[in-house]
Amino acid sequence: MRQIDELAGIIASHTEADGMYASVLPRLSLVRSCTPTQAVPAVYRPSLCIIAQGRKQVELGGRSYVYDSQTYLTVSVDLPLVGSILEASPERPYLCLALDIDLPALTEQMLQTSLDSAPEPVGPALGVSQVEPGLLDAALRLARLLDAPKDAPALAPLAEREILYRLLSGAQAPMIRHIAAAESRLAKVSRATAWLRRNYARPFSVERLAADAGMSPSSFYSHFKSATTLSPLQYRTRVRLQEARRMMVVEGMDAASAGFTVGYDSPSQFSRDYRRLYGAPPLRDTIRLRRSPDYALGA
Repeated sequence: MRQIDELAGIIASHTEADGMYASVLPRLSLVRSCTPTQAVPAVYRPSLCIIAQGRKQVELGGRSYVYDSQTYLTVSVDLPLVGSILEASPERPYLCLALDIDLPALTEQMLQTSLDSAPEPVGPALGVSQVEPGLLDAALRLARLLDAPKDAPALAPLAEREILYRLLSGAQAPMIRHIAAAESRLAKVSRATAWLRRNYARPFSVERLAADAGMSPSSFYSHFKSATTLSPLQYRTRVRLQEARRMMVVEGMDAASAGFTVGYDSPSQFSRDYRRLYGAPPLRDTIRLRRSPDYALGA
């Protein structure tokens, strides 16, 4: 408990108000919220999320994953999740540390470490597990460097390397090891989701994605849906709509322009898809979100 309390203190000292904050350390973000939040869709990158205070739920494919200060969340491919903070108050705000996984560093770490083989995981590419003392200790040492920026260039890579080692040898090891193995099916799905996130406005075919992954279309489709709970087309639609939503809320873009920018040729189709996902037409949903502080809270 002393470690988790210290981690909460560090996060609190670097987050003055509710929101998600990029830190001076590469790949490390901090999140704070003084109130529970409504369900907020966001695409999570491959990452580790450790809550120091409070409780959160994410949903994927109709299944809920709840994590708190005793557990951690790992995401191994880009996933469109819906998250809501369940426990937070002004006296005890929700405080979270989120670290994007450096995939090249993870692969290098795995190649340099003698680890028993693990079966390739089946199912969604995320998981919640109990926080192991070694993982929490490494995360705390990384967070301490926020107060020692002169030491960070030399020591942050060491702490991050240990975090990767702990993930490779911990409860989520099967999933984590297989995103580090370049030829595993999960790694191929991860590359496909990353491509779809970068190229959501472009036409694509499942056959082309499957060929790039070195898999048959049927096998690729099956493994993609197992990892993400969505078909490739549904995945792209979800990413398109989330990006259009961000453009309207953050950049002030109108619905027709946002829909066209993310790849929709038909404004009516964009509006139908948007309403089906978010439960309201674009204009009404955008007005509601602009009045809400929840939208920026991801991890």
